[in-house]
Order: sequence, then structure tokens, then C-alpha cells
Amino acid sequence: MTESDRKAVRLRITGRVQGVSYRVWAVETATVLGLDGWVRNRVDGSVELLAVGESMDVDALIHACHAGPPAAAVTSVEVEPAEGIVARGFRHMPTV
Repeated sequence: MTESDRKAVRLRITGRVQGVSYRVWAVETATVLGLDGWVRNRVDGSVELLAVGESMDVDALIHACHAGPPAAAVTSVEVEPAEGIVARGFRHMPTV
């Protein structure tokens, strides 16, 4: 994989996405896809996610985030480019 095959994005997911295991689901989904990054709750009720990896795997995560785990009710997923500097693996971060 070349550097041009990699991409980094920051997502802001809104709707009923807190208290429904969205972060646990996101870590599991991103790990299966081999992505690096993190996920955290925001005090405004949204979930923020940074994903770094092969473009097609990042795109697969973005697509999956529109549904989330079974108890979620996602109303929007905002996607913006991000810096791709993160530790290896995918983890929970504290709420901000």
C-alpha cells in the first residue's frame, strides 16, 4: 500500500448515538477493517471519530457509520479530511 492509498477522515455522527454502544461498535468495526484512530462522545450528544487507513477501508467505515449498531438512530454523518497522525490501533478517547 502506498501513501496515496491511505486516507484520514474525521467524522461527526449525530442522532441517537450515545448510550447505544456506538463507540464499542465503532472500535470493533474499525479494528476488523484494520484502521487506526479513535472514537469519543461529545458533550453535545454527537460522536466524533478519526479513522486512518487504506482508502477503501476508511470508506467502508464511513458507510457503516450511517447505520451504526442496532440501537442507534443516526441522523447525519459529517465527513472532513484530517491529519493522519495517530497511534496504531483503534481506541476510545475521553468525552469532550
